[in-house]
Formats: sequence, C-alpha cells, structure tokens
Amino acid sequence: MSYVVGVDAGGTGTRALTVDLAGYRLGRGASGGANPNSHPYEVAAARIAEAITLAIGDLDPADARACVVGMAGSSKLTDPEVAAVFHETWRGIGLGCDIRVVTDQEAAFASMTSEPSGTILVAGTGSIASRIEDRRAVRIVGGIGWLLGDEGSGYWMGREAVRSVLKLLETHVPEGPMAQSVLSEALGTVSGEHRNLWSRLITAANAELPIRLARFAPLVSKGFAAGDPVAVDIVHRTVDVLSQMVADTRTPDERTPVVLIGSVVGPDSPVGVLLRDRLGDLPVHFSTEGATGAAWLAAVDVLGPSAPRPSELVRG
Repeated sequence: MSYVVGVDAGGTGTRALTVDLAGYRLGRGASGGANPNSHPYEVAAARIAEAITLAIGDLDPADARACVVGMAGSSKLTDPEVAAVFHETWRGIGLGCDIRVVTDQEAAFASMTSEPSGTILVAGTGSIASRIEDRRAVRIVGGIGWLLGDEGSGYWMGREAVRSVLKLLETHVPEGPMAQSVLSEALGTVSGEHRNLWSRLITAANAELPIRLARFAPLVSKGFAAGDPVAVDIVHRTVDVLSQMVADTRTPDERTPVVLIGSVVGPDSPVGVLLRDRLGDLPVHFSTEGATGAAWLAAVDVLGPSAPRPSELVRG
C-alpha cells in the first residue's frame, strides 16, 4: 500500500502521521523533542526516526512515496555537516523516498488550509510571523529570540508583568490580582515592606534563565479575566504587537487565511479572542500541531495540490 508520512518535530515533542493516498490515517507515532537548536543533532535525528518508525508500524517502509518533516530549527540543516547527521540517521528507516524538511511554520499553515498563500503567526514562549507563498515561507517578521525581540510572546508578556509589578512596588505593595499572583509565584509570599519585595523580586527574576519569565504570562490572562487594569493593559499591548506582525506580512486588502498557533493566541486566551476580533472577517484558523500539514504537503509532492486532506478516519 502506497502512503505518505508527515512529521511535526518541535522543541518538546515529535509527532508523525502516515496516511494513504486517499487521505485515510494509517498510523501515528511520537517521540521526544527534536529541535536541533535545543537538542544534540544525533538525538534530534534519532527522535524523528523513532516517531516515523512508530507511525509506519507494520507497513513496508519501501512503500512510502513521500515524507515531509516540519521542523522547528530547520535552518540548522543548511549546514551540510548537520544535514548529513540527520539524513544518515533517517536512511536507516529504509523509506522508499527522500525526506524533505520544511519549517514548522509551513507545516502548521498547511495543517489548517489548502490555500497556497497567507500568514502563519506563532505566539507561544516566543513569537514569529511568516508570509506563506506557494506553501513556502518567503518573509519573516520577528523570530529573533528573547534577547533581541519576541514581542507579543509568552516570554514578553511575563517580562511585562514582572516589570509592571516592580514599578508598582516602587511606591507600595500592589493589591491587584495579577501583582499578587506574580509575587506569590516568584517569592512564595505577598507580604512585606514594598522596597523589600521590590529587591527580592528583582533577585528572583534574575536567578533563573530569562526565558523562564514566560511562566508569568498565564497570570496576565487570569488578571485580565479578573478585570485587573495592569493585566488588561498588557493584554491589549500584546494584541497590538501581534496584529501588527500579521499586518506586516500582508497587503492591506488581502483576504488569504491567517493561521495561529501557540498558547498566547489560543482559542480561549484573552489575547487570542481579542486578536481574532482585531483581524475582523479574515479567515482565521488555530492549529495545534503540524503533522497533519506535513502529511498533506507530502501528499501534494505525490499527487499535486488536489491531494485529499488527511482524515481522522482510519483505513478499514
């Protein structure tokens, strides 16, 4: 039986999907994180191979017609030595096709739409928006990491929360729900003299990796729900940043789809709800993973753009 394979290789987990050429699901597989920016190359390659092998199951690897891997950190494979590690590992699977690597954004966009062009916005711990044309990312806004940017991300929201609380602590112990939550999360207490809490919060924030500030982002959302004006301000500023990132990838009157992915812009998050309102009547979709998109891109490699979308139905 001929089939295709799609893989979503992220920083914390890898998922693989096999579907036949009619779009029916044949198998799934999962493994650990495989972003080559955060894992040793040999480990990342082996995890992708493991997920593919589990998704293939009892199928003959030689019957695979196409395989697409949507990979976070895929730019690392522009280094021939790094690419050689991955492709040598993957060769051991015995697939009857080459493995094509695309960005995780391209796979996520394709997971929600068959349209060839549009925008993908990722807003989780970090943030990045990409212009997709002919199913390829051709323009990038953001994506430069916490040190230089990541505006509108979970990290950025968390940092803004801590900065706002520090500003309040310059004069008094704040009573708002977001500030109280931040102090409790960082210090384990909300009691004490304001200057002492100010010093302790600075010390606590600097004692961990900067990216750990992202853990305060959910407290902003909770504060927003409680009507905390400080949290409301951060949420609205986050929406401003993310909507501008989307706009920077598009022409003013464009009607192509916008695909969102990440915890900050989730369907029930305050930023996600307000961002959808800001985007008006544009076709907006939320993606949870890119394996489906990668599988469809693999099917397109075989059948062209009319390839059926992967189905949750299992081949009987």
